[in-house]
Amino acid sequence: VQLVESGGGLVQPGGSLRLSCAASGFTFSSYAMSWFRQAPGKEREFVAGITSTGGSTNFADSMKGRFTISRDNAKNTVYLQMNSLKPEDTAVYYCNVVRWGMDYWGKGTLVTVAS
Repeated sequence: VQLVESGGGLVQPGGSLRLSCAASGFTFSSYAMSWFRQAPGKEREFVAGITSTGGSTNFADSMKGRFTISRDNAKNTVYLQMNSLKPEDTAVYYCNVVRWGMDYWGKGTLVTVAS
């Protein structure tokens, strides 16, 4: 299993970013996918999840209405669209899949929200 996140960077408050996670090594279309994040000095926290078909999504309360999760099963890629970014969204964002009871993580992509 390999998960490779991309799309992070420096953005001003109120701005937007779209993160991507390219997956390989498993049947991507059969698994739900999630995004987590870890801010400096804090524990990793759930951001958003999407079912295998993309038919259902869920979000942490603080992201509802600002973030959107989607997937393209033909491209083995899951996306996180982040709008109205706030300084407190600064974190390393990780892609996650749970396969046969095991968590798999990418190396993460850093998002910094600052003026």
